[in-house]
Amino acid sequence: MAGIYIHIPFCASRCIYCDFFSSTDSSWRGRYVEAVCRELQLRRDELGREPVSTVYFGGGTPSTLSAAERDRLFDALSTVVDWSECGEVTFEANPDDVNPLFIASLKTTPVNRLSMGVQSFDDVHLAFLRRRHTAREAVEAVARCRTAGYDNLSIDLIYGLPGQTIEGWRADLRQAVALGVPHISAYSLIYEEGTALWRLRERGEVKECDEELSLQMFDELIDRLAGAGYEHYEISNFARDGRYARHNTSYWTGVPYLGLGAAAHSYDGRVRRINPASLSEYIGAIEAGHVACVEEREDCDSLYNERILTSLRTCWGLDLVRLRADFGEARARYCLEQAQPHLKAGRLALDNGVLRVTRRGLFTSDDIMSDLFWVD
Repeated sequence: MAGIYIHIPFCASRCIYCDFFSSTDSSWRGRYVEAVCRELQLRRDELGREPVSTVYFGGGTPSTLSAAERDRLFDALSTVVDWSECGEVTFEANPDDVNPLFIASLKTTPVNRLSMGVQSFDDVHLAFLRRRHTAREAVEAVARCRTAGYDNLSIDLIYGLPGQTIEGWRADLRQAVALGVPHISAYSLIYEEGTALWRLRERGEVKECDEELSLQMFDELIDRLAGAGYEHYEISNFARDGRYARHNTSYWTGVPYLGLGAAAHSYDGRVRRINPASLSEYIGAIEAGHVACVEEREDCDSLYNERILTSLRTCWGLDLVRLRADFGEARARYCLEQAQPHLKAGRLALDNGVLRVTRRGLFTSDDIMSDLFWVD
């Protein structure tokens, strides 16, 4: 079992671009924490006999939890997790929550990795995104974590913002590199339907970043971080000294995990289990003693397509020998045939039986993967 994911859906305010399941109603928090602890006990057999290697608190904003609520979750986890064998325990936090009291209380827990949603070092952009912190607070939060002994840090950045220039993006990257964190995730801004950002664009109140400029920013991202010693190990993720996000890497390599909380997903290698994206529905089911998730059993076609999608996202690529062993000669042959145009164009490379997306192919990786999908 790769690990356990705990979804904490509560936020003090909602960011303009976010389409993750979240709520600003903190009155549910106490019951929700107890429901997550109860769900763990109801589903603990899904963990099997293998030790849990990673735990990840995501959201939402896990750092909005009180110390007592957070400790309650760790007490429950301690009944199924041997912390001496759990190599990575990640906790997502907003920079403005990372104050001395928060850090001091976090040090009493097994957390050994912090992931902070910085998004930008430009206060104008932060205000537009409706982030609660300032650029200065983000820098201070990183320094505070380091002083407390947290060296395994990750920050998130967003590019392609309305009105953002290439010079502004370069400034963000210079500041990110200067912080010296071992892990950086960077994402192009997406206008997800139903978000406040999507509505602004539909009303003509904001203009989406030009695609050519967005690609230029992606190029700049890759070059600047490579020059600073970061390995580009997944489309949106960069790490120094092999400090990959171990929990997230397990998603891309198909290792099973258990997801707890409203809207959380689980995967055991064949079956996906999805919890309801509703606080009342999720808590109600758990309080009644029922598992809240619904199951989606994957067939061979969907498992093959998922292997294509997840493998080609990473620097490790798609192992064709393993693909043939898992899905048969016909699908392996089909994959290689579909890859030929991209190999000839230099968008894919084949080395020792492993297919990888090249630097040139990164810009059209979604189309490349789609071309390799099995279509009945």
